[in-house]
Amino acid sequence: MDGFIVTDIRGRLRLRAMPASLGAGDFTRLADIFNKLAGVVDCRVAPLTLSILVLYDPEKISRADVVAKLAAYQPEGGPAVYDQAPDPEAMPPNPVWSHLVKRTLLPAPFRFALNGLKAVPHFFTGLLSLFQFRLNVEVLDASALAVCFLRRDFRAAGTLLFFFAISRYLEMWTKRRSRAGLFRSLAGHVEKVWVRTENGEVLTPESELTEGRLVVVRSGGLIAVDGLVVEGEATVNQSSMTGEPLAVRRTPGGAVFAGTTVEDGEIVIRATKVGGGTRVQSIIRYIEESEASKAGLQGRAERLADSIVPFSFVLSALVYLVTGDPLKAGNVLLVDYSCAIRLSTPIAVLTALREANERGLLIKGGRFIEEIAGADTIVFDKTGTLTEAKPRIAAVIPFGRFSRAEALRLAACLEEHFPHPVGRAVVRQARLENLRHEEEHARVNYVVAHGISSTWRERKVVLGSRHFVLEDENIKLNESEEEIAEKEASLGRSLLYMAVGGRLAAIISIEDKLRPGVRDLLGALAGDGLDRAVMLTGDIESTAAALAKETGFTEYRSHMLPDEKAAFVKSLEAEGRKVIMVGDGLNDSAALSQADVGIAMADSSALAKDVANVILLGGQLRHLRTARILSARTMSRIKSNYWAIVSLNTVFLGLGLFGLAGPGVTALLHNATTALVAWRASRPFLALGEFTEDLTEKTGAEAGETAAANMEK
Repeated sequence: MDGFIVTDIRGRLRLRAMPASLGAGDFTRLADIFNKLAGVVDCRVAPLTLSILVLYDPEKISRADVVAKLAAYQPEGGPAVYDQAPDPEAMPPNPVWSHLVKRTLLPAPFRFALNGLKAVPHFFTGLLSLFQFRLNVEVLDASALAVCFLRRDFRAAGTLLFFFAISRYLEMWTKRRSRAGLFRSLAGHVEKVWVRTENGEVLTPESELTEGRLVVVRSGGLIAVDGLVVEGEATVNQSSMTGEPLAVRRTPGGAVFAGTTVEDGEIVIRATKVGGGTRVQSIIRYIEESEASKAGLQGRAERLADSIVPFSFVLSALVYLVTGDPLKAGNVLLVDYSCAIRLSTPIAVLTALREANERGLLIKGGRFIEEIAGADTIVFDKTGTLTEAKPRIAAVIPFGRFSRAEALRLAACLEEHFPHPVGRAVVRQARLENLRHEEEHARVNYVVAHGISSTWRERKVVLGSRHFVLEDENIKLNESEEEIAEKEASLGRSLLYMAVGGRLAAIISIEDKLRPGVRDLLGALAGDGLDRAVMLTGDIESTAAALAKETGFTEYRSHMLPDEKAAFVKSLEAEGRKVIMVGDGLNDSAALSQADVGIAMADSSALAKDVANVILLGGQLRHLRTARILSARTMSRIKSNYWAIVSLNTVFLGLGLFGLAGPGVTALLHNATTALVAWRASRPFLALGEFTEDLTEKTGAEAGETAAANMEK
């Protein structure tokens, strides 16, 4: 690898790669290599700035070994060019430099005339608001400037205009920075790609790609389009899109998405969506547009800030009536509460969205941060949420004239038409046992969240849940069959019933391993204020009770159908509860939509992920606590910033009223406060490494032992 050392402190080494020396996937590989290296505490990469930061323990690994490891790294991908996130607003010139040049080179009369020209847009905006019967901050700014010009205090007017420009510049800079960080956390960006033409491969600007073009991507390359593989074979890392950490194999006919990376191999992709139409760009655009759907607290804060404006005018008039001093009356108008409030809240929200994505969470808008922070109840679907959605066949129990092999063969023949997780488990088990079948059944009908019905050898066959087979289809069980079903259910297994010709043919017992740490998670969430946790499942009572006991749920509901899940969530909300619903399947979509916050797993159905407000990209339930803590801290900072703004500006207002500070000093203090809260709003909410390991707090010694063990692995 080609590069140079930027910072070299004991235990901390920052390097800068030479431009185009590393491919898009190389930074991720470098981070993975070093984070697994004994003695390395953390490795962080910033592809946009070509920066690699290695934090290491000098007692376990030497600086020379770290440098040698970096120098020996051989890039696996082609050169890549990194770009900033798209920004609809161009940055204005830095007002500090223009102000200094103006003050240094221009005579006073020219400066005053220039200030007058700069004030015109503020006067125009203020008058427009008045014509619309809106007494807001724009009117306040225009009035403050008018006071300065009317008393011929051109120097104060210039200072005020300078601080207006600084505030605007800071607002755009911090928003741009947060937006760029969010963009980088969601996807990389390539400037040029290889396109196959009749004359061979041509390096083409990404902006010139059109649908239907053939794009060639090799090992380490970043995929820049959505499309279908038409040639070649490769393993593709889709973690940026699906959260799945393991690469997937892609062959002709397979779909790939922009923002994912080819780890190994070479594929030719026919582009179906390019540029702004790709899925990853849609996610980015969705989040950017969600800024318009502001957090409720932000909206209330802004309305309150605007409501203060009329009182500023009233107070200014009262001061003038009492003192007869226009200077003191004008000073009242120079203090503006809403500017800092309008700036700090969206920056805090954008920072939280970016940080959430870096921790494996995709939150679709600022208002859901407030909803998560304010929730007091969490509801879990069982299958695919509390379990790993990797069911396996624990037992196949035949009845009547059916043998075990015949029952499993017929069930697999039906289930292969509808590849849901349970169906795939049945088909997989039949394949493992080398049970082949012929298509002897008629058309297969799928009843959502119930099961399958068809005709086989002129007899009706139904396969599905207990509710579907025993209640809807009126299949009766004798005493021994009922005992077998209850025994299997008591083991915490889900049961699939199959009936042929009106009689029970088999019970297929399904095991789905629970996700690790569910009991610890419930305890941690309860400590964070989610004092009510409920498990919903379509299983029978005995299965649900066994699972609730194993996972630590004190409240659960069994025999739940999709509409009943949504109705249950609605009933909780009718009680005044703020509800988070966590689910993954098509049958959870209504409940996810009904809840105050719907959270879907990374491998959820497409509909579930569409209606959900939050997606757990890593597919790990522990990220629920990350979401809760991050949201609570975001809202806490927004509130503390708000009270700091109100308190400090009230003090500045008092200084102006009692003549202890002139207009220039008042404006300086006010804008310094704005800059301070904007900076504070952009600071990280979670400490490095926080909530990335265990759910429970550890002592320093325990954490050290865990880190050492992980590094050894």
